[in-house]
Amino acid sequence: CPSKEPPRSEPSNRFTVACCLPARQTPELSQIVSYQKIIVTEFGGPEVLQLVEEDSLPEPAANEIRVKVLAAGTGFTDTIVREGQYVDNKEKPPFIPGYDWFGIVDKAGSNVSRYKVGDYVADLSVIGGYTQYLTVDADQVIPAPEGLDPAEAVAMILSYGTAYQMLSRECDLQPGDTALIHAAGGAVGSAMCELGRLLGIKMIGTASKGKHGLLENFNCQPIDYKSEDFVERTMALTQNQGVKVVFDTLGGRNWSRSYRCLQRGGKLIGFGAYQLTSGEEKLPSVLLGFFKLLLGWKLLPDGKHTSFYSIQHRRNKKPDQFNTDMAQLFSWLKAGHLKPVIAERRPLSDAAEVHKQIDNAQITGKTVLICNEE
Repeated sequence: CPSKEPPRSEPSNRFTVACCLPARQTPELSQIVSYQKIIVTEFGGPEVLQLVEEDSLPEPAANEIRVKVLAAGTGFTDTIVREGQYVDNKEKPPFIPGYDWFGIVDKAGSNVSRYKVGDYVADLSVIGGYTQYLTVDADQVIPAPEGLDPAEAVAMILSYGTAYQMLSRECDLQPGDTALIHAAGGAVGSAMCELGRLLGIKMIGTASKGKHGLLENFNCQPIDYKSEDFVERTMALTQNQGVKVVFDTLGGRNWSRSYRCLQRGGKLIGFGAYQLTSGEEKLPSVLLGFFKLLLGWKLLPDGKHTSFYSIQHRRNKKPDQFNTDMAQLFSWLKAGHLKPVIAERRPLSDAAEVHKQIDNAQITGKTVLICNEE
């Protein structure tokens, strides 16, 4: 849909994907002229994702770097961005989706000294990752060590970043404490299971029957949310004591039930409203859930706590913490302490098909788009 491409002279957000500037006499990695990207032509289903070819690479401004994107993460958040339901994306179609990416510096702007051609970098971009090349402000990206599998490395950004910050920043979990994880077989859920095992947390996780083997590999006690009442099962597994923390991405109606699973002094952390976007819950119910989560339950004298977590909001408020946490995750990955569950590595051109699988909850772990080979 060439007529709907973003104007080449009007870059948006923090990166530029198709800006034609005079070539600089600076070192660059790529000798390629054309490249491919995925654009959202209009808000809607997976069919709105279209592969577009550009006939020239984007040129970095003085404070930017050009990145050869090696891998782009995919996940539920990308699908609600595609549908126009993600409140933190103000961009209107056409735009490039892709919440997180990992790549290698291909060219540096004239004022950039921190990075050089060949350095590995990543970013939590919200949009812009489904492309073979992009330009971005050098101060925006996260440095990454060399020698990482790009698919595993990109999993550290959104999925593991969300899981690690909720486990370590949003609550006071200690080794031996018990946590209930909803959607434990998904990208964030499986990341939380692996990190929980590393941190010595006892875990209970809700998932469909087909994902129970994965949870058990992480020493997480599975609950089949389709055939079991997770409140009754959680209380039985904890001898009616409840859990220290519940991580719930499902929505308002589920938050009310999750709250019942908490022990005194425990905390419910909401971090999504999946059932709203899937059509299982209506907006008024979700809004009531947010009222309870952010205000109503805080007024009860039961010793329980609640909050809502957004990785992007927390990064904006506390960027140094975010960078520290990313460095820790990359360090653990390089040392072999983490092994993300990568469901598939798919070419960039398969983005629409991957979104169909995400919409139908057919993916265990995370599917990654391989945008370039190194």
